[in-house]
Amino acid sequence: MENQFFVDSSRLSKKALERKHKLETDPSSRTNHMEYMDGMEIINSDVCDNVMSHMKSYDYTKYTVRDVRAALDHETCSINDFKALLSPAAEPFLEKMAERARLETGKHFGNTVYIFTPIYIANYCENYCVYCGFNCYNDIRRMKLSTEQIEREMKIIADSGMEEILILTGESRAQSSVEYIGEACKIARKYFRMVGIEIYPVNTDEYRYLHECGVDYVTVFQETYDTDKYEKLHLLGHKRVWPYRFDAQERALMGGMRGVAFSALLGLSDFRKDALASALHVYYLQRKYPHAEMSLSCPRLRPIINNDKINPLDVHERQLCQVLCAYRIFLPFVGITVSSRESASFRNGIVKIAATKVSAGVSTGVGDHEEKYDGRASQEQGDEQFEIADGRTLRKMYSDISEEGLQPVLNDYLYV
Repeated sequence: MENQFFVDSSRLSKKALERKHKLETDPSSRTNHMEYMDGMEIINSDVCDNVMSHMKSYDYTKYTVRDVRAALDHETCSINDFKALLSPAAEPFLEKMAERARLETGKHFGNTVYIFTPIYIANYCENYCVYCGFNCYNDIRRMKLSTEQIEREMKIIADSGMEEILILTGESRAQSSVEYIGEACKIARKYFRMVGIEIYPVNTDEYRYLHECGVDYVTVFQETYDTDKYEKLHLLGHKRVWPYRFDAQERALMGGMRGVAFSALLGLSDFRKDALASALHVYYLQRKYPHAEMSLSCPRLRPIINNDKINPLDVHERQLCQVLCAYRIFLPFVGITVSSRESASFRNGIVKIAATKVSAGVSTGVGDHEEKYDGRASQEQGDEQFEIADGRTLRKMYSDISEEGLQPVLNDYLYV
């Protein structure tokens, strides 16, 4: 049965199809994306205003070669310097930016590269985000793992040598409750030294509960900081509420999480402005919560099943490299993750310059690690969220990082 936010996409009724069409064509049929829904916690924070004032006033066309040279000459990178390094004027200076980024990475992280893997435990979703493979109107195979299946998948991953895991779900409280996710985290803590989650945003008390279940860090993608574009891409569900999503990392820190991760999905809107906002989101929270570990991701749009609703704005590898180098120069202490959305050759190169963390043995589907790791498909599987570009196993990733003269790290935390 349909409720306000859940649609069984395998059996779309005529009424559901009509509603989908109305959401796509009639903006007045959508809820206000800037208004909180019932049950959403509101916190008093000035971080959003600070970030958005910079992003809205950012005119990257005004920066010149002189501004870029000055930014690279400064020992400490200011916000204005960072804006110059993200601008088109900085593109001819990519090699100099890469060298500066490499020095900063070596100074603060040595030659280490951390490795983790994600596990999707459910792909049900109550949101209609037009670019996402899990969206509630997309006709894909849906699946939710039982606790027994979760444990089996996690044991298979742990047996490969992996020590850090990132647990993901589709954004459905109905199918993936906080309690269900908490049980998965308790199982994960039996097998892994580091446990992260990438789920729908929740309230502070719920983050506190998940932390008690064993979660170390929380990842939330803002997708785009452009509120007008966000409204056009997120048509239904709790994810439609832009400000609640923006404050998710701060609520997680208020709930006791050790670390938080941030990202925009580059290509949804103006990537330079989204990159600026992502980094400033970290910058202001870092000053408010200096004890917390923070990291940035830099995903670009990837192909999904049945995707004909979004035309990504091109972000080429040189532009992505520019963003990552600018991140490192501006935020030298922050971790930078480059996912399997990118090619093996790009990831092999960027870990020598700016990135500090990569995924390996990746699947964005549900329930397929036994097949992926052991070659046996022993259970039903759910479709993937998007297509990956780098499918290397942990063993291969570990070997390739070592051959680059770097030190692969599976975990460096001691619990006492």
